[in-house]
This record gives sequence, structure tokens and C-alpha cells, in this order.
Amino acid sequence: MSRGDKSNYTDKQKRKAEHIEEGYENRGVSEKEAERRAWATVNKQDGGGKKGGWH
Repeated sequence: MSRGDKSNYTDKQKRKAEHIEEGYENRGVSEKEAERRAWATVNKQDGGGKKGGWH
């Protein structure tokens, strides 16, 4: 998986990142920085991208 590739994330993880990103943008954070922070948060909470099943 190349850097920036979000294909290994579940739909739930993608929705979570989008919601977090919107919150940062509403607080005045730039769009690019908000996206970076949102994905960092998802990775920290969920341990990175996963496709169903047991890991």
C-alpha cells in the first residue's frame, strides 16, 4: 500500500475520518492539515486500515 492510499480502510473508518476532518476545519485548521490529523486519529484509535475478519 502506497502512502496516502486509503483503499484498505473500512467505510466506517473513512466516515470517521471525514467527520473528524470537518471538526478540525470548523475550528480553522487548513484542509490539508485537518485531513492529516483526521487520519492520524483514525490510525491511533483503530490501529490502521483493516478489511473485516480477525486481525
